[in-house]
Amino acid sequence: MNQELEKSFVQTMADHLAESNAMDSSLYSKYDVKRGLRDSNGAGVVVGLTRIGDVQGYEVNEKKEKVAVDGKLFYRGIDVEDIVNSCLSDDRFGYEETSYLLLFGTLPNKQQLEDFKKVVGLKRELPLGFARDMILTAPSKNVMNKLARSVLALYSYDENPDDVSIENVLRQSINLIGYFPSLIAYGYQAKRSYYDNQSLHIHYPDPKLSTAENILRLMRPMGEYTDIEAKLLDISMILHAEHGGGNNSSFTTHVVSSTATDTYSAIAAAVGSLKGPKHGGANVEVLEMMADIKANVKDITNYKEVENYLIKILKGEANDGSGLIYGLGHAVYTVSDPRATLLKKMAKKLAEDKDLLDDFMLYDFIEHRAPILFMESKGTSKPMPANVDLYSGFVYNALNIPTDIATPIFACSRLSGWCAHRIEELVAAGKIMRPAYKCVQPHLEYTPLSKR
Repeated sequence: MNQELEKSFVQTMADHLAESNAMDSSLYSKYDVKRGLRDSNGAGVVVGLTRIGDVQGYEVNEKKEKVAVDGKLFYRGIDVEDIVNSCLSDDRFGYEETSYLLLFGTLPNKQQLEDFKKVVGLKRELPLGFARDMILTAPSKNVMNKLARSVLALYSYDENPDDVSIENVLRQSINLIGYFPSLIAYGYQAKRSYYDNQSLHIHYPDPKLSTAENILRLMRPMGEYTDIEAKLLDISMILHAEHGGGNNSSFTTHVVSSTATDTYSAIAAAVGSLKGPKHGGANVEVLEMMADIKANVKDITNYKEVENYLIKILKGEANDGSGLIYGLGHAVYTVSDPRATLLKKMAKKLAEDKDLLDDFMLYDFIEHRAPILFMESKGTSKPMPANVDLYSGFVYNALNIPTDIATPIFACSRLSGWCAHRIEELVAAGKIMRPAYKCVQPHLEYTPLSKR
């Protein structure tokens, strides 16, 4: 009876909320409200200054019109393409070097890099009892929620959690960078065991291994991986490590850090932001869409058949009914997403190594044909370049990375950027963020309860 009352009450009041919170769209233009913190031309409203990351997807001419250009991404002023190409030419892992660059603002020399790796390596293993008490005994259906809870729980294991001095926040940041592979892997293993009735595989992290190697080692039942698998995951993590201060999760880090709260609260908030399907969760939508295509297209090398199914997706007759082809388009990039371009090169090598060229060419076909189909179907000329989610989806599939931890790995990658933005906010800003909302609710007379 109580459950029926609750259900009825919630259903009734949900309808009321939908009505009472509805907003006349004309009011946004009337009061010049920057919806989504974006100007009328789609560009983000400038709310701060940063030295950490720069995203370039277009130029603005003298008429204040957007001019499409090839996308560029810079970390501390350095083109991410140069970072990736250096790692590829030297055949080495680069995520740790990227983390150092983002945190400290300069590229490390060999000794500095080795020292940083050792310091991070010392924090690969979680605090004593943490995995058992905080992860395995309280599994979550969603690993991102478990990750956020685990980050918050680390507050209780820190002897000096609330100190926002730069030295202390840097210590906490390095600790989190070390801990994250284990937090993700153990959260995933707990979920598999409790909710999926799968065997529980728990491995100890290896402090001598890179972040990418530790993720694969901790995730897989036997802890095995090949060098090309780990190197490709490493490249993917470099490309996801930072994307300017305006992306939702990095901005969340700035907003929450501006209150002078603790590091664990700020990073947990960023994890919550990244979980959203409109942000980091978009990579999961690519994985699910590709699985749907392969399940419904008999021959993925028959591109006419693939095209017909893409048209059904655009009409809302297939996949999730949204009418969207995921992995295409970006809020900033207009001609190309440099992350997708770089990741695609490595993805092809992995496809050749794993005999997955047919799969790779399916992604390639979608990249080139789907934007045309989108424009024909929607009657728009909006550019739809492949974004990083498309080829990270291929990489995760090729590496047998479960959908459950696609976004958590994104979080592990972006953690260095978040920590850098937190430190920047504490050092340079010093003022709590408090944007304004225009209230458009007319003032009303209070009606006594007896007269309602």
